[in-house]
Amino acid sequence: MKKKIIILGGGESGAGSAILAKQKGFDVFVSDKGKIKDEYKLMLEKYGIDFEEETHEGVMAIIEPPLTPPKEGNPSGVSSSPPLEGSGVVLEVIKSPGIPDSAAIIKALKEKQIPIISEIEFAGRYTDAKMICITGSNGKTTTTMLTYHILKEAGLNVGLAGNVGRSFALQVAEENFDYYVLELSSFQLDNMYDFKADVAILLNITPDHLDRYNYDFQQYAEAKFRILQNQTENDYFIFWNGDPTIQLKIKNYELKNKLKMKMLPFNVKAPIEGGWGAFIENNQLIMNAQTNFEMPINELALKGTHNTYNSMAAALAASVMNIKNDNIRRSLSNFEGVEHRLEYVASVRGIAFINDSKATNVNSCWYALQSMTTPVVLILGGTDKGNDYAEIEDLVREKVHTLICLGVDNEKLVDFFSGKVPNVIETKSMEEAVQQSYAAAHKGDTVLLSPCCASFDLFQNYEERGKQFKEQVRNL
Repeated sequence: MKKKIIILGGGESGAGSAILAKQKGFDVFVSDKGKIKDEYKLMLEKYGIDFEEETHEGVMAIIEPPLTPPKEGNPSGVSSSPPLEGSGVVLEVIKSPGIPDSAAIIKALKEKQIPIISEIEFAGRYTDAKMICITGSNGKTTTTMLTYHILKEAGLNVGLAGNVGRSFALQVAEENFDYYVLELSSFQLDNMYDFKADVAILLNITPDHLDRYNYDFQQYAEAKFRILQNQTENDYFIFWNGDPTIQLKIKNYELKNKLKMKMLPFNVKAPIEGGWGAFIENNQLIMNAQTNFEMPINELALKGTHNTYNSMAAALAASVMNIKNDNIRRSLSNFEGVEHRLEYVASVRGIAFINDSKATNVNSCWYALQSMTTPVVLILGGTDKGNDYAEIEDLVREKVHTLICLGVDNEKLVDFFSGKVPNVIETKSMEEAVQQSYAAAHKGDTVLLSPCCASFDLFQNYEERGKQFKEQVRNL
């Protein structure tokens, strides 16, 4: 009997994992509690992969037989190596990062002590490519895309995957890249065990997704630090040393002698101790990693302090990959940015509209507001993840004259900002939000969609939210 793999989630990650598992000789079954998109059904059918949708009944039927007990000293059932073959035994489950541990199917699997891993963990077993891995509460996608851009422009054979681009597993199955640039969420890191980043980038840690971590910020921070697991003295850790949470965690890890890798910090305020890393001095981005590098910050394509951090992190990663300084400098100056992240949409009668739909947490919105130089009409709202809006209160008071609340339930936003902003308006659709923001704005103002929240109350994802915003702006 073939080795069995169950895949939960039939989207980009799940379909790619299924194809790779099938290619590697597993008996594969895909299960999705929701509807599977037609494009992914066609992929599964092409490879003869069984699947179910709108139910997990098939999974429950598979896992009911008694299972081989876990090894002693491994009570969680987590595999520390590729699973052993067994007759009629479910060996592993590959879980979509969007499925929380609180889901009934996950609880059932854990009760059966069945190992649950991520797509990244699974696909990483089948490639020898160098891994440049990026995480953080904010700036992940921009830094990932910029790093990929630098490597691609330098002529490297590089793939882009993780939280962005095509499925990592599908690329491992169908491509033969020498390098991967991976954007990794905390959810993906949670279910990674043996995977190793050759270059790990940790941009920042601020409260986000706390609803998935028992509203415990330390649990969330620990998840982010999983990007360092398994690194050796031959690997690199690039991080913002101005982040207090990162600083504290590093001190704790140093006490435990866990940090063996080469450490390359970056900051904008002062030269890095010892000169290794990246910093700003006299309006120059200065980097000392593999080589000495200088570049005027006004030549960076990405503007704003937060984007200077992102540019430094990407430049350090490129440097340790032995990309020439001229190539790094050119790519940092010609990068075109990321959709839905401080994306200029249009100006209508002197009012600028900015799409920052990817700002799904409070800190990300803080960066967006910090970069605003005009009066702001701010569109906030969605699925609250345990947000503390006090973080943006001062900036909102200073820059925002009208707050548009967009969501199914706006009560928390209205309660917090009433009396702190001259105008607070509730809306229930993107069309209404754009119309109300346009009516409230004056010539020279900026309408900023930077929601602070997840999108799932009214939209499928932040991309759909951003696309609807752009569509409604263009309708004006």
